Amino acid sequence: MHKQAEPAAEGGAPAPADPHPLQGIARTLAAVGTMWIFLMMMMVVADVVGRNFLDKPITGVAEFAARSVASIVFLQLAAAICSGRMTRSDFLLRLIGARSLGALRVLEVGNALLGCLLFVALAFIAWPELSQAWSTNEFFGVQGVYTVPTWPFRALIVGGSLVAAGAYLLQIPSLWRHAGEFGDPHE
Repeated sequence: MHKQAEPAAEGGAPAPADPHPLQGIARTLAAVGTMWIFLMMMMVVADVVGRNFLDKPITGVAEFAARSVASIVFLQLAAAICSGRMTRSDFLLRLIGARSLGALRVLEVGNALLGCLLFVALAFIAWPELSQAWSTNEFFGVQGVYTVPTWPFRALIVGGSLVAAGAYLLQIPSLWRHAGEFGDPHE
């Protein structure tokens, strides 16, 4: 749980009381992911129009879209973590927090540590595939028709995992100080 924003003076927007250190980077990555979604949607629409009305489909749209989904998710993970919007069930946490703020604090910090460790493990697991794709100059698509290197997609998974791990790790001090004090961060 995070400290709620303090109200701003003179009717302005609320100022964050305890901003996350990676918030700027996370927002930038999420914005790139959002633009990528928009461009991918435009490509799919153009492919459907070309395929159905002009009898000229765009080669490789399906393959590119399939590879893009994981990349977009990993671009947006850190923003979800920094804003306290990772999917979780707050029902049990509310019950525990009503009885013991100390237990809630330990659970919140434990969750952040586990999230950090899981994303570090994911980056560690994905690293050999990135390294192999880079060293072998691996591509996907049909050679001579449409090919795209695979390493940028794999790099986004590794990089997104490391930024997500850092986001979890850097929120631990705030969680320890503020768990249970200000209610649900999603309200």
